[in-house]
This record gives sequence, structure tokens and C-alpha cells, in this order.
Amino acid sequence: MGFAFVMCVPPHKPHVVKPEYRSLHRARQGIVLLFLAVGVWYLNWRLGSFNDKHPVFSWLLYAAEVFGFTTAILNIFMTWRLSVRTAPPPAGGLKVDVFIPTYNEDIEMVRRTALAARAMDYPHETWILDDGNREAMRKMAQSLGVRYLSRTNNEHAKAGNLNHALPHSTADLIATFDADHAPRQDFLLKTLGYFADPVVAFVQTPQDFYNLDSYQNRTDRGSRVAWSEQSLFFRVIQRGKDYWNAAFYCGSCAVIRRQSLDSIGGFATGTVTEDIHTSLLLHKKGYQSVYHDEALAYGVAPAKVEPFLKQRVRWGAGAMNVWRKEGILFARGLTLPQRLNYMATVLAYFDGWQKVFFYFAPVYVLMAGAMPISVGGWVFLLHFVSYYLLNFLAFEEISRGYGRSLLIEQYNMARFASFAWSTLGVFKMRKRFGVTAKRQGARTHSLGFLLPQLAVASLNTLAIPVGIMLFYFNGHLPQDGMWANVIWATINTSLAVMVVRFTIGRGINRRNEYRFAMPLAARLDGVLGTADDLSPGGLSFYGLLGPVKVGDRLPATLYMPDGILDVQLEIRTLVHAEKDDQTYIRSVGGIFHALPQPATQRIEQFLYGSDAQWRVNQYREDSLTPLQRLGLVDKPDAPPKGVNHWASCEVSTDTANAADCLAGLVGTQIENGEIRLLVHQQLDPCCNHIIQVHSRAGLRTLHATAGSCETILTGLGALYLYRMSLLTTPAVPAVFGDVPVIQAAIAA
Repeated sequence: MGFAFVMCVPPHKPHVVKPEYRSLHRARQGIVLLFLAVGVWYLNWRLGSFNDKHPVFSWLLYAAEVFGFTTAILNIFMTWRLSVRTAPPPAGGLKVDVFIPTYNEDIEMVRRTALAARAMDYPHETWILDDGNREAMRKMAQSLGVRYLSRTNNEHAKAGNLNHALPHSTADLIATFDADHAPRQDFLLKTLGYFADPVVAFVQTPQDFYNLDSYQNRTDRGSRVAWSEQSLFFRVIQRGKDYWNAAFYCGSCAVIRRQSLDSIGGFATGTVTEDIHTSLLLHKKGYQSVYHDEALAYGVAPAKVEPFLKQRVRWGAGAMNVWRKEGILFARGLTLPQRLNYMATVLAYFDGWQKVFFYFAPVYVLMAGAMPISVGGWVFLLHFVSYYLLNFLAFEEISRGYGRSLLIEQYNMARFASFAWSTLGVFKMRKRFGVTAKRQGARTHSLGFLLPQLAVASLNTLAIPVGIMLFYFNGHLPQDGMWANVIWATINTSLAVMVVRFTIGRGINRRNEYRFAMPLAARLDGVLGTADDLSPGGLSFYGLLGPVKVGDRLPATLYMPDGILDVQLEIRTLVHAEKDDQTYIRSVGGIFHALPQPATQRIEQFLYGSDAQWRVNQYREDSLTPLQRLGLVDKPDAPPKGVNHWASCEVSTDTANAADCLAGLVGTQIENGEIRLLVHQQLDPCCNHIIQVHSRAGLRTLHATAGSCETILTGLGALYLYRMSLLTTPAVPAVFGDVPVIQAAIAA
């Protein structure tokens, strides 16, 4: 039975019920409190350590340190408690519209998003809002059976586009997705239930991105790491903000109540970040926000440095616009915790200026002989090391393993100039809204965007020998001060070089389509094997193939969750390997030849709007913190070490006919007598299963029983990831030896 929507403008100070939360572990609390105490002690001591000969330089360094301590306090306040939410079931009878605003994004990208949005569970209507007023986009929308709406001007950019659509909609709730963000099938089921509370204005979910080779991602299949520069924000900070009713709307992957929007005049205009601005206006009205910490949609992150940095400049300039327009700290209607949470977001962009000072300060010291601190030796080291070591430990623990300090520092180096530049939005006219380039093969000009990092590397590198020579010839610095700044300059240079190398590496990728690290059982020219690097345009295939050559067109069958898909694969690449002094074809790469549109859509529905590649590969974003490594804080369940390869297999029961075999994939790693099995049908837990593994070593037969099962949703149906217990009973003695032999048999 549904709930009725009533006029829900809350009183100025509504009663907001705080969500359940998980507080910082006591051991972590101890580290954080010790850091705060030492920080006060250190900064108080620093007031008496200025070098009177260089007062301006001394005060600038001190100001940078005070700024860092202030932002640390705000982050501790935000993330001491993290909300823990369980999605309530949605009521029936709600009227839901899904808005997909677009301006100049690729039509294929928008089509995939609309395709996933259309397939979401719960009755709804999908709209493509085209600010580009393109006939091809209108025809695409018509072909999918979704609504299409355009306008004759682009006033107020994305916010204006969304507001233009509101009078055409009569929905109770509006779900918004960026043109590249394909939602999971259960997105609405996981978010609509929160609106039973009439004070809730919007529900925000994380913004995850499927292209794990993007500029903001660090992915390693061997160590099963898939960390993003935004992991800390979406996994920790937004949950901390949520506890204080200060999580903000991010413009995509969210649902917002129509009546709440109407009460503030629609989506906020006048800034280039309508999302945080809209959030602030709703919070000022007394509404509640909800952050549901579960990735339910997957988009395209900027592939290269240029769009990555342009996006950060726009976010920063927009935050400055909002600060200038709304005041934040003195905004009427906000609670004190909400003001502090919004202020922490704004101040984060001023970190760019702090980094400017830290990156170039040792250059000035080594070349000019200007020490900002008059105290040297052990006294300085006692204070400095104590404070900055605890700073590192506190950050790692308050980040719950998502901080990854070395990687964070690399991204600080990559974006410091962009952050600093964006803060000028406080003083000048707002930046013009721009759509972030998302295409894999889009041309970018990395060199110009690397000039700040090249300047850091070159000037710090130059300063090191110059400073050492000046010290030995002129004694322009105390010895300990000289060596301390040499180390400082070396660290700056190393960070800058890491960023330059990473940026150049990311710039080499010329693929127009992202290849999903998603294994799939397949047959190529009748040979059962493993498909990987899958995209709507092609795949890689691993199997025991006969003679093939580039240009061959071979019949292929993909075992999809909703059934088989027959395609033609045109071979484009051959990957050779050697074994026993013989060369063989380890894998082939190819493109689909003349694939009809319905077949393409099936592949797209399988890949986009799903977290299958994360879950099948057991990727994780967090790492063990120092306290977890010491055993003082509970460790999360760690994925197995090493690369888990997949081999194709056929699964049947003891009584099954060969014709009833189920094609699937089996993991090559053995864990406590268990293997992982990926299939698209559920297995009978009461039966023993025969798994015939196809590998280069020939056919191997394993016997196992089905254990725990993990269901993975895709747009075509579910995949089932089983843990299978291997049988070692006397009935099958010849099949099993010790674990290494089994593992070698599967992997061969």
C-alpha cells in the first residue's frame, strides 16, 4: 500500500532523526586525540621558532601549517561517526520520472544510460533532456521508447535543462543521472523507500565509474586494487556528512522529491555547480538528506589529465560561487554542524595554495639561504617528526583505509594548481559550465596541464645541487637545515615525477571503448574458452585454438545470463607465448563483425549498470591501516593473494546428461579446499557436481559440492558466484592430489 504525498515544506527547525552510525574505533580515537594534542603543542611551539631575518617567509609557512591543522580538525569532526543505513522497501504507487540531461555527449553513451535506466525495476518513465537539440538524439530516444525533450536555448546550462523539464513532469520523485551514468536494475528499489519520511528531500548514492583505467583510478588486478581518487569522499566523507544531515546532492545517481524542489524554485541556478548549491538551499529550508552508501550506478570517469583537471576547476569555482552567494558560515537556516561540513568542502580547494607553498618553499630555502625556522637540530626534529608522524597516522585511521596516503599525495600534486586557480572564483565572475570530456580516445593536450608539475620537478631538482654548493662555499644555511631541505626537495621531485609518468602513461591509451575486465564463458570456432576484455565492439579469447591468423572471421558463442549469443569475431591481434620451447597462440583479440543492434544492446545491458567486474575480480578500494596491521583494529576480510585466472568449464550433476551441461568459469586458485565457480544458473546444493575444466593441458575433471553463493545483478539477469568444496573421497582418488597439483591442472 502506498503512502500519500502531501505538501511537505517542513518547519524552519524540523526534528531530524539521526541515522544509525558506526563511531571511530577506540584505538583510532586514541591516535586522533593524541594528534590533536600534539598539534596544539607543535603549533604553539612554532610561534617561538620564527626566523626574524625572514619574517614574511616564516609567517607564510606557519599559516600553511595552521591551515592544514584546521582542515584536519574539520575532517575529524566530519568523519568521527559514519552513518549506517539499510534501504527500506519502497511503497507502491509512487510516480517516478528519470531525467537524463545531455548537451554534447556521444549519442551511444546516452543510449546506454537510457537503456539501463529504462530497465530499472519499479514503474517509472525515462526522459532524455537534450540541450543540444539533436535530431539523431530524438530518433534514438524514440527507438528506445523513452521520452525526449529539448529546448531552444541553453540558459543556466544543466540546471536550466532540468528546470525546463519540471513543468512537463507530474512525478512525485525525480531521479537524475548524468549522460554517462548507467544505473543498476535495483536502483529505484534501494532508494525510494527513504521518502516515506516526508522531511527527506533527496537520496544520494555514490558515483562509481566503470572505466578502471581512467585518470582517477589506480587498478591492479594482481593485488585486486581498484582505488579511485574519489574513494575517500564517497566511502567515508559523505557518510560522515550524512550523520550531520549535511550529505550533498552530487547531480547524478540520486532521487529528489519534486515538492522539495518546488519549495526552492527548482534546481539552483547562478553557479556552475547546481548540485551542491541545490543541496544547501534544501538544507537551509530544513529538509533532510540521505546518503545511501551502496554503488548503484556506474559512469565514465575522465580518461586523461585535461578533462580530469578541468572538472576539478569547475567544481572548485562552483564551490566558491556558492560560498560567495550563500555565505555558508553565516547562512540562516543551517545548523552549526551543517555549516562546518559545507565549509570543509569549500576549504578543501584552498589546499592548492598550501601545496604551492610546500612544493616551492625548499627551492627558496636552498637557493636564497632563507630558513623560516630559527631552531635546528634535535629540538626541531622532536617537534616536527612527532607532529607529522601523528598527522599521517591520524589521516590513515580516520580514512578507514581509503586514504592511501602515497596515492593521495600524488593526486594532490596533480591537481594543486587547478585547486588554487579555482579558488579565484571567490573574486571573479563565475566560470562557464563545461561538459567533461569522457571518451577514451578523446584528444587531450597533457603537456600544458603538466607545466606546474614540471616546474616543481625541475626547480626542486635544480635547487638540490645549487643549495649544496652554496652551503659548502658560502655556508648560507646551517648544515641540518640544508640537509632537511634537500630531503624535502627530493620528496617534491619524486612526487612530481610520479605524476608526470602516470599522466603520460594514461595518455597513451587510444582505445575508443573501455574493455571490461569481465570474464565470460565462450566458444570460438567450436573451442570452449574464456572471453575477457569485453566491450560492445569486441573481446579477447583464451583457449586451445588451432591455426588462426589476423583477418579470419570465426563463429563465436557467448554464454550470457539470459542465454547464448552467437556472433562473428574478426581476429585483429594474436598474443603468442612459449612452453617447452614451442610457441603457441595464448589468446586472440578481435572485433564483432556486422553485429546487429539487438545483439549489441544485449552486450551493453550485460556490461553497463553493473558492478560485476568488481565482484568477480574481488576488487577492493581500502587497504590495511597501521593499527589494523598491528592487530589493534579488526581487519576486513582480505581477498586471496595473487592473480585469479579463470578457466572455462562445463558443469553437470552425477545424474545429468552431457547435453544438460552448464557452461561456466572456474577460478584457478584453491582456498581452503574450495574453488570459485561462475555460472548463470543456480546449482542444486544437494547434488555433487562434476566440473570438466578445459585448459591447454587437456580436459580435467573435478568433483565438488556447492557452498555459499553470491548473486551478481546485471542488466540481462543474474550471475552466480559459488564457492565449491572439492571432494577428496575414495570414490574419486585419481582426480585429486595435493592442492598445487589441482591448481596447476586448472590453470594449465
